[in-house]
Amino acid sequence: MSSARAKILEKNDDDVVIVSAIRSALTKSKKGGFKDTRPEEILMNVLKHTYTSTNLDPTLIDDIAVGNVLPPSGGASIARMASIAAGIPIKTPISTVNRQCASGLTAVNQIANSIKCGQIDIGIGAGVESMTFSFGPAAIPDGFSETVCETQEAAHSQDTFAALSSQKAAAAQKAKLFVPEILPIQVKQVSPDRETKTILVDHDDGVRDGVTVESLSKLKPAFKKDGSTTAGNASQVTDGAAAVLLARRSVAKQLGLPIIGKFVSVQAVGVPPRIMGVGPAYAIPLLLKKTGLEMSDIDFFEINEAFASQALWSCEKLGLPWNEPGLHGKVNRWGGAIALGHPLGCTGARLIATGLNIAKHDNEKVFVMSMGNFSGMGVAGLFVNEQ
Repeated sequence: MSSARAKILEKNDDDVVIVSAIRSALTKSKKGGFKDTRPEEILMNVLKHTYTSTNLDPTLIDDIAVGNVLPPSGGASIARMASIAAGIPIKTPISTVNRQCASGLTAVNQIANSIKCGQIDIGIGAGVESMTFSFGPAAIPDGFSETVCETQEAAHSQDTFAALSSQKAAAAQKAKLFVPEILPIQVKQVSPDRETKTILVDHDDGVRDGVTVESLSKLKPAFKKDGSTTAGNASQVTDGAAAVLLARRSVAKQLGLPIIGKFVSVQAVGVPPRIMGVGPAYAIPLLLKKTGLEMSDIDFFEINEAFASQALWSCEKLGLPWNEPGLHGKVNRWGGAIALGHPLGCTGARLIATGLNIAKHDNEKVFVMSMGNFSGMGVAGLFVNEQ
């Protein structure tokens, strides 16, 4: 064990610790479990769970930050309505943050830094996106999907990456591995004949079993006639929310709150907008440099799969083995956004819940999560499991 790794595993009273990390299921936009559910309702449920499941008095929550990328009407109102509906006192302030795909992680970082500098003792970093209610066409930088290279071999590699993501997620779902991180939510759903019924949304409904490289290779390019990105090797358009309850360790201990993990650091970096997805390849080295860690100090990596092209390129740039089969590899052990979905503002917080779940299941300690951002950025976060 390196000295830097040993240092981040130490427990100090001033540490920022994670008391709860939960997410909703991720469901297909416009046709999945949350197709008739407003984002504030999904967010309200995960916010409420963070304090009720830990027996925390909600009056002790000092601040809330929520990642949200495509709000249907001024994002702050969605977050504020959700927090009040969740039973959190009106006196607790809330804000929304938009750093594209890293919005949820940025919200967690904002709360963690407020704890570190002594402004607050307890807070929630969360993320939400209903792409059913907010999703619209966006300008994709021309050529972005060819970040690997414009060859038949590149297209095959992307389909291989995507097939592995789907296969791992399907296997994890069958084994019920996602259950501990998902909060089942009861919602109203309207059928095609306009009848309303109550359903329980408790699993990711976009996971596809039986996906192969061969089946993906038959799909048409999504953005360019000669491009290599298809609907099968890009992230699914989904709805969902996630929330992370953070506290100063001394306060968590004093209140008898469960400590499941530790926030260590988050680093962000800019990259050329034309190849916006390559952010993890630059954010992760910066994160490791700032913390004194080596790649070998990290037990596993969760790299957001906005597109197979950018996730694959980032893995190859970093020297990470992305093509390991089974559920115990170094990268995206239980699949990623290609299989599960990518509700933009939610993903950063969702990956913390998934990372802690994986770490507990596999008895691991240190993990890194990272994503590339639309407009040309990369963000990476370092966390320690204490379960």
